[in-house]
Amino acid sequence: MDELQPTDPRQVGRYRITARLGAGGMGRVYLGRSPSGRLVAVKVVRPELADDPDFRRRFAREVAAARRVNGFFTATLVDADPDASSPWLATAYVPGLPLDRAVAVHGPWPAASVRTLGAGLAEALEAVHAAGLVHRDLKPSNVLIAADGPRVVDFGISVAAEATALTRTGIVVGTPGFMSPEQLTGKPVTPATDVFALGAVLTYAATGTGPFGTGSAQSLNFRIVYEEPDLSRLPSPGLEIIARCLAKDPAHRPSVTALVEELALAPAADGPPPTAADPAGTAWLPGPVARALPATVPAHVPPGPVSVPPAPVSAPPATRPAPPIPPPPPAAPVVSPPPPARRRSVLPLWIAMAALALGVVLPVVGGEAVITSLDHGAWPFALAVLLSTATCVAVLTARRRTTAGPGPRWVRHAHAVTTTLTTGLFAALVATQYAIEGNLDRLDAGAGIFGLGCLALLYSVVRFPMPRQRPAP
Repeated sequence: MDELQPTDPRQVGRYRITARLGAGGMGRVYLGRSPSGRLVAVKVVRPELADDPDFRRRFAREVAAARRVNGFFTATLVDADPDASSPWLATAYVPGLPLDRAVAVHGPWPAASVRTLGAGLAEALEAVHAAGLVHRDLKPSNVLIAADGPRVVDFGISVAAEATALTRTGIVVGTPGFMSPEQLTGKPVTPATDVFALGAVLTYAATGTGPFGTGSAQSLNFRIVYEEPDLSRLPSPGLEIIARCLAKDPAHRPSVTALVEELALAPAADGPPPTAADPAGTAWLPGPVARALPATVPAHVPPGPVSVPPAPVSAPPATRPAPPIPPPPPAAPVVSPPPPARRRSVLPLWIAMAALALGVVLPVVGGEAVITSLDHGAWPFALAVLLSTATCVAVLTARRRTTAGPGPRWVRHAHAVTTTLTTGLFAALVATQYAIEGNLDRLDAGAGIFGLGCLALLYSVVRFPMPRQRPAP
């Protein structure tokens, strides 16, 4: 989850946008909050797709169909506006970990976990297909891992995008390594297309790579159409059904209903059957992935009702049932400490203020300070240091009050101007007194520290660049 950028919307429909969740071929996904405080994932369509009237019609038709999908292992579509200037849709927010990140960080999964994952994904596809849809882009990044099972996202809009891709360049629906042969050869797409992608996703979860290896999109697509998948690294027994999912002929692949029955009922050799696990717990997940799940819940959300439970905390066991307690009065919002990345971003400002102050007053070997030893007076340097310190403090204050975006423009303009003035004065000092006049013996510690302060100022300006346009209201 990333901070919003100046060009990102702050409001989409009735949802207040608070952060970035990711991006894909269709558009960018944001974390939104409804007026009642419920969290949603809002996907805004890319401008080049929004300008196509045919795409808008297909998008509206597919959104209407997606509203009928209500499976447990899918992220429910809660709202959409196909007629907006930038069409968008909102689904229930799932505080989960994307499968691709879970495997990349924590490694391949055991067969028992892969079987439970496959049963949940097959059940999700069963709900999608029952609504008359085909996902067409099932891949690890479209699978969110939650404590109570996986969730399939981005269903119901791939048909609209695929039809548009036939008439627009640069738009590809599907992901290399996870597309079926019929998608690549232009043959009709059916529910069996999603079964092929499911087999590729399960192979990725079990081995860390797709069944057709790695490489360029062209080489992956060639292997999918003409070569057999490499399943030699799959743990055995327990995952033999993956080979049938990856059959070149769609007619030879199992149905999603058959997948649900086989994966959910037959136990794997290295663990208990998935049905024996607590559906509200994380016993089905690999240990490192289960422990990483709470970190995916937003840590800083404003007070108000939310649709997800808070992360579990340690508390002493209750000795007796507690009577109902009336809700406490609203408490003042607690300002959480800035994340490490933000602390690193303001460090140059502190270094600049300290170095400029030391560089001005630090004595040299002869007992004089730098600015009092200048032939033309010290007041320009003293004024530049005071102005630079004032703008550094103003930038620090603005960064503390602004959680996203570049902050007030006048503060950033003033900081850039004073940085230019201070650095220019120091450059003139070095050029005249040290280089031109040949007073190299006066290149003392104070001057060196003052130069370090100028470098820190310049870095702080680059670290906080001016926005090219005002943020959207």
